[in-house]
Amino acid sequence: MSIALILEMASSGFGDRIALGSTDGGITFAELAARAQAGAQFITADQTQHVVFIGRNGPVFPLLLFSAALAGVPFVPLNYRLTRDAVLDLLDGIEKPMLVIEPEYVPLVSGTYQTVSVAEFLSASSPGERFEGAEVLDDSPAVLLFTSGTTARPKTVVLRHANLLAYVFSTADFGSAEVNDATLVAVPPYHIAAVGSALSNAYVGRRVVYLPDFDAPLWLDIVRRERVTSAMVVPTMLVRIVDALGDDPADVPDLRLISYGGARMPRPALMKALRSFPTAGFCNAYGLTETSSTLTLLGPEDHRTALESADPRHRERLGSAGRPVPGVEIQVRDEDGAVAPAGVAGDLYVRGAQVSGEYLGQGSALDADGWFNTRDRARLDDDGYLYVEGRADDTIIRAGENIAPAEIEDVLREHRAVKDVAIVGKPDEEWGERIVAVVVREPDAKVTADELRAYARERLRGSRTPDEVVWRGELPHTATGKLLRRELAAELLDGT
Repeated sequence: MSIALILEMASSGFGDRIALGSTDGGITFAELAARAQAGAQFITADQTQHVVFIGRNGPVFPLLLFSAALAGVPFVPLNYRLTRDAVLDLLDGIEKPMLVIEPEYVPLVSGTYQTVSVAEFLSASSPGERFEGAEVLDDSPAVLLFTSGTTARPKTVVLRHANLLAYVFSTADFGSAEVNDATLVAVPPYHIAAVGSALSNAYVGRRVVYLPDFDAPLWLDIVRRERVTSAMVVPTMLVRIVDALGDDPADVPDLRLISYGGARMPRPALMKALRSFPTAGFCNAYGLTETSSTLTLLGPEDHRTALESADPRHRERLGSAGRPVPGVEIQVRDEDGAVAPAGVAGDLYVRGAQVSGEYLGQGSALDADGWFNTRDRARLDDDGYLYVEGRADDTIIRAGENIAPAEIEDVLREHRAVKDVAIVGKPDEEWGERIVAVVVREPDAKVTADELRAYARERLRGSRTPDEVVWRGELPHTATGKLLRRELAAELLDGT
């Protein structure tokens, strides 16, 4: 069974609904299905083994995703922001690719690969005779995605049709969107959220509007103009949207839900966003590329309860990733591999049909019982809410004590002079590692290193007080909002 089944169901169930674009001139689900059949025929005629996309998010993305599925070959979206050498390195492991590419990114592969322009593929996918598609097994690869490479060299994650279908079928209800519902997608196409969004929105029958290049004022304008009812952003986008609003509430009467994820959300920014969008619900989605997207959700009711409650336990949940979605099991394990009690941090393991945990050329990373080690440090509270403290590789070991950077970052972000902060470890002969706070100050804010260290010491144990404070104009992030902590650590080591 292929993910193309989702588009077939959508075309049969609500084919005349607009699937992509504006209500005026958009593409219906029936038209998208017909185009995908023509696209699959074009792919098959070329005897392609992989469909690679290098370009920004837009209507061609779901068309390529479903066309590749019907053709029975994996879809491989690449990060168009990478250097030529990095792109060629990733392509080296992809056999016989058809490269569908936007014109501005052709120099990334010119002289090495033949390409098909987006315009050429759109022309080739003009609806024609019905194409039944290839026979696809459940365990055939559907999508290959590359990890962000924030802590190590990017790996190629294999997501099979069964993984992606399990995710959609367990988290969404077929045809549940209202006729006028629309979602605005601004995440890049090489992110798992883009894949999950394309599949889930088709399954529920929701119109998708794409924003290829994120811009906060433009995002707000599209939400109003297209009467968007839900939107997906990464934390850095939400921060910029709130900054663009200033102290004014957003005038977006149709927007009912804002989903965010992909990186940690600074609590001060989230609090401000909740006030800026008083009529919208917020949803925090935590997941990994290896898990076909979302593992846990912190829903709108949890957000509002935490915002309005005087109970510290409820307020703390604004920093939570929520509870598991249906079909997903989670465990937090200690250093000995035993399940840790509530409140104790350890390594996060997950299990479920949507969990792939497989890398191209490396095989499966699942253990004998089907559990996948996410390499994230986390803890569970008494009610089963998950708190993700960061990557295990980011853990600072100071005097034999494991320290999660997120714990210190959350405290320092509450300081009125701190706009952004990252905690990194610096090798030290006496302590093993020193705690270094790399801080971005708010514009015109004045604060000294000693003041910040004293602020942290008052709210944390002394062992978690930064040993050093380094000032920086901005922090390096990926396009999906993930902090490039390795880059900061390298700069500290070489003195820059």
